[in-house]
Amino acid sequence: MVNTDISQKGFWKLRPSERKLILLTGDFIIAILSLLIALYFWSVEPEEWLRFSLQFLVERPPFWFYLLPLLWILFLSGLYDVRKVHKISETISGIGISIFLSISLYLVVFFLSEPNTLPRLGVALFFASAAILTVLWRLIYIKIFTASRFQRRVIIVGAGNSGKALVEIIKNSNPKPFQLIGLVDDDPQKKDGNISGFPILGTISELNSLLNEFNISDVVFSITGEMDPGTLNSLIEAEEIGIEITSMPVMYEELTGRVPIYLLKPDWLLRSFIDYSHVNRFYELGKRLIDIIFGFIGCVITLIFYPIIGLLIILDNWGPIIYSQIRLGKNGKTYNILKFRTMFVDAEKNGNFRPAEENDDRITTVGKILRKSHLDELPQFINILKGEMSLVGPRSERPMIVENYQKEIPFYRGRLLVKPGLTGWAQVNYGYASTIEENAMKLEYDLFYIKHRDLMMDLSIMLLTISSVIGLRGR
Repeated sequence: MVNTDISQKGFWKLRPSERKLILLTGDFIIAILSLLIALYFWSVEPEEWLRFSLQFLVERPPFWFYLLPLLWILFLSGLYDVRKVHKISETISGIGISIFLSISLYLVVFFLSEPNTLPRLGVALFFASAAILTVLWRLIYIKIFTASRFQRRVIIVGAGNSGKALVEIIKNSNPKPFQLIGLVDDDPQKKDGNISGFPILGTISELNSLLNEFNISDVVFSITGEMDPGTLNSLIEAEEIGIEITSMPVMYEELTGRVPIYLLKPDWLLRSFIDYSHVNRFYELGKRLIDIIFGFIGCVITLIFYPIIGLLIILDNWGPIIYSQIRLGKNGKTYNILKFRTMFVDAEKNGNFRPAEENDDRITTVGKILRKSHLDELPQFINILKGEMSLVGPRSERPMIVENYQKEIPFYRGRLLVKPGLTGWAQVNYGYASTIEENAMKLEYDLFYIKHRDLMMDLSIMLLTISSVIGLRGR
């Protein structure tokens, strides 16, 4: 009989969604506190006779000043990936990007506004306070919420291929996403054995007693074959006493930000995934509106840079400035993608095509700089305005490459269910891919994006892309 208090023992074992909520709540409190600090020190300036009063709060700050906390939270949206939030370097880098974006936006507003109409001191105080306090709060979060008290204690049911895959992911994670206590499996050959150092604790029939013995908060169900009634009953009983039951694909996505294409059944795309490709119309409308706005801005930027980039391209290797190539868009519809040319003329003569790769000898000297800075992709804003592409989505590929990869990689054509993007979840998490294995990894990221996409995820990807551009981490 399982102890019914076991769910209370696991009360403090935080799930990723709960960790994200804690981060968001803390950031919001910090943003409000920073606003109050900015208002107070602004009000005590010698020439300010209203001081910190209701009249000051009503008359001095413009309406938009009180929206700065929301703007700050939006700029931090790239820092809510619980897989990376424990890394201090990632946190400081992300906050630095947020400051850069804040200053850039303020400068745009500054030059468009009439002289002496902007509260420069108040804005500077807010962002300085927000940056310092956010760093302190994130360090406190890392110190407290990575403690074992807040980590889930997990048993994996099933030590087959999918169970082993999860164990390897957990073993290679730093910090550990939770405490993996061990696995259970009915295979007699695995009795008293281990998987990468994690013990086989017993059989599935012993699961309920093991939950109580090891104070387990979560069970990951990782059996891909037929499930017998005894296993089903054990899992139902665990769920009834408050144990969190999670399937292998869901846990895999939680740990990696990818979809486990090699561990899914062949009919998964039709039975489970295709429903996720149909999002609500409000999201589609909002996404298209954002594409049009930023597409227009991007086209203006492209026109500004065109003379300089064009001259450098011609001086480095005489030939066309803009490179056009047929790509597959949403639902397999073809279109011509536009880019600044980064390769030598006739780099693919005689039909000798191949995907771009690291240290590609076809890339010119200027081309390497353009790729590092992502400036080569500026003309794609024209594709975005035309509706052929989106700001965020899977990387577009050539028809012959898609034809080849869909023969080798499961579910590869699933990435064509949405518009290709200027940037995407796979691009910010993975580099260039030239082998079957590397493209399979990128597909796992693409399918994860299609399954989970929303406007906040799109914004997060855009901010991570800006971080990559500023750090010249493109390839």
